[in-house]
Amino acid sequence: MPAPRRRPLIHRNESVWLEGPKSRTYELAFVFRVFWEFIRGVRALHFMGPAITVFGSARFKEGHRYYELARHVSNRISTDLGLTIMTGGGPGIMEAANRGAREAGGHSVGCNIILPHEQKENPYLDKFVLFRYFFIRKVLLVKYSFAFVILPGGFGTMDEFFETLTLIQTRKIANFPIVVMGTDFYQKMREFLDAMAEQGTISPEDLDLILFTDDPEEAVTHIRKYLFDNFRIVKRKPSWWLFEKR
Repeated sequence: MPAPRRRPLIHRNESVWLEGPKSRTYELAFVFRVFWEFIRGVRALHFMGPAITVFGSARFKEGHRYYELARHVSNRISTDLGLTIMTGGGPGIMEAANRGAREAGGHSVGCNIILPHEQKENPYLDKFVLFRYFFIRKVLLVKYSFAFVILPGGFGTMDEFFETLTLIQTRKIANFPIVVMGTDFYQKMREFLDAMAEQGTISPEDLDLILFTDDPEEAVTHIRKYLFDNFRIVKRKPSWWLFEKR
């Protein structure tokens, strides 16, 4: 009697990322696509000036308290610190942050992403870059940022938040201030971070650079403290022979 046929662990219709290595030609083309997307991003963002990146959900609409909080804090950052506001370029919290910068007369930039369900760039951007790969977008959002402001969000927001915390913990970046706004939303996460410190999986000092607040003025003060104590802002000029522009 033949042995019963076993079901495959992975269905053939699941994501192509589960197929493993593809042809050498395909893999080489992938590497070049990644390289070209990095080049495009670096060229687009190189001259925008020092930036603060604001993260949060795309699902909050105008009038929601978190939308208005993002709008207000970005307005204060642009007005008091003169820094560029950078976001993921989409709707919700991202739109609110870019809008706050625009209303303050500040510079507003977005790094948008191509998704199966189109995420259109919001109308408050002075400049935006469209990315295919999340990991490239994420690297550039960190590379050109002097601080993060985290508002309520989902998986994407948590991904950025904890990756930045990991970079701080492992000393890949230092003295990088993070402001978490929406204290009621993040209360349980704050308790969990404290529990991690108590259990020794992180050090208490790993949390020193995080400020939990709903006060935009306190957020600006926290960012200013680390910005001017720890960073040296260098302004670059475009090179005509590289066809660069601001």
